[in-house]
Amino acid sequence: MSEIQIWTTIFIVLSFGVYMTIAWRSRVRETEGFYVAGHGVPTIANGAAIGADWMSAASFISMAGLIAFLGYDGSIYLMGWTGGYVLLALLLAPYLRKWGKYTVPEFVGDRYSELVRTISAVAAIIVSFTYVVGQMNGGGIVFSRFLNVDITWGVIIAAVVIFVYAVLGGMKSITWTQVAQYTVLIIAYLIPAVAVAQTMTGIPIPQVSFGQILSGLNDLSVELGLEVFTDPFTSRPMLDIFLVTMALMIGTAGLPHVIIRFYTTKTVRGSRWSAFWALFFIALLYTTAPAVGAFTKFNLLQGVNGTSTDNLPAWVQNWAATGLVSVNENADVVNSVSNDPAAGADLTVNNDILVLASPEIAGLPAPIVGLVAAGGLAAAMSTAAGLLLVISSSVSHDLYFRYFRKTAGDHERLFAGRIAMALAIVVAVIAGINPPAFVAQVVAFAFGMAASSFFPAIVLGIFWKRCNAIGAAAGMIIGLGFTITYMLYTLEVFGLSAHDYILGISPEGIGAVGALVNAVVTVVVSLLTPAPSRHVTDMVESIRYPSPRRSQPSGAAE
Repeated sequence: MSEIQIWTTIFIVLSFGVYMTIAWRSRVRETEGFYVAGHGVPTIANGAAIGADWMSAASFISMAGLIAFLGYDGSIYLMGWTGGYVLLALLLAPYLRKWGKYTVPEFVGDRYSELVRTISAVAAIIVSFTYVVGQMNGGGIVFSRFLNVDITWGVIIAAVVIFVYAVLGGMKSITWTQVAQYTVLIIAYLIPAVAVAQTMTGIPIPQVSFGQILSGLNDLSVELGLEVFTDPFTSRPMLDIFLVTMALMIGTAGLPHVIIRFYTTKTVRGSRWSAFWALFFIALLYTTAPAVGAFTKFNLLQGVNGTSTDNLPAWVQNWAATGLVSVNENADVVNSVSNDPAAGADLTVNNDILVLASPEIAGLPAPIVGLVAAGGLAAAMSTAAGLLLVISSSVSHDLYFRYFRKTAGDHERLFAGRIAMALAIVVAVIAGINPPAFVAQVVAFAFGMAASSFFPAIVLGIFWKRCNAIGAAAGMIIGLGFTITYMLYTLEVFGLSAHDYILGISPEGIGAVGALVNAVVTVVVSLLTPAPSRHVTDMVESIRYPSPRRSQPSGAAE
């Protein structure tokens, strides 16, 4: 066993031990604790849990890799995901927390109708399954490289750990485990970033120092057949850049597994402060990611430029064993590098390995490499657990008990929720072993689906009293159906052939168009059909205002 494997094993065993201990101590026996942690999570802890839930394998593992190869255009992920979180925190979360209960389908069900609740539950399952596929695959990648375990077995091991702590304690266990996971992942992300920044520039602040290498990075990129790192719109047209950013942003504000986090606080004020702390915790990683991408790409290109294929750095051989790095057998010297296997470059590097490989590429010691591996697993599992809880609650709480077991007691509801989560994990493992694309792209698909289904229904449900059930149902079905159809049309999945993009719009960006379609259909149908009842409009009024509106003093101007 190599030194890297030893240190990786140590960090993974220690961190997994902490997660299991927390799960055992946080186990629950009632549905309120299982679904919303008893509404008793402190604000700072909830902020850290939201940060861990938010910073998935896509953020930790894949985002810096995308920035490394897309350069300026990779900023769509930074702008979309962070901007969307601000939108969620300010526009939706406090209102939904004031309303309370357990799930997003419950809100739209009370606001609109049972039909819309059912549509929302099905949409939540589709979105969450798509999202969780990327997390499972990210965990498999970590196990595959650092412990010499096949990706399939890596996905299974990660799933077993998630199963134990998610099924035991539900949201309560997941929340406190995510606090620990955030601690692990942010330390694992920042330590190598600071070390590389100090080594390369003499300034141990990545957010400040990475600007010093951009000129040299641009020159190296051109020399190895890549686009200039800082030039805009080199990999995507401007329209698609805008649409992908928008889809990620409004998709963020519609993600069920993030929204339910705000149900776990004690008060509405607590949900607002949770949003503040979460934004702070998220910013620590997201402001560092561009530097990690730039540093890693510079070290990668500098280390392989003009190098004989028989004398490449050790990290290339290590990652080649996973199938995520490949060397052109017909090349003698590396004169071109790509992240696209179809490009025929001398060296092909998968986006998803750059953060995990960055300590090796920079020549950092084995303990740091092992720490990064543990951080990658923490990021993947923290988000996967939240997604699986959404699937569990949608299947058991919003579908099964609404239609088949309305009189079930608390014990039966809790048991059914655990069974639903177990089945969801099995399906997620099967899909995670063979994902349709790299981690961040799969996650982007989920955001597009959330944008085209949940966002318009929730926003209009809170801020437009005239919006009715028929309009919301029509909008969600048409918006989500349009988005999924386009994704299937442009992707090579389920044995289907991929087709050219229409107007240059990628499947990651189509969710923004789907959201617009949803909103237009909802508004038009709502205006053509009867208005909601007085009971519904009163409910909207109670959600939007923190207290009963005061009557005007006698003689006051209206």
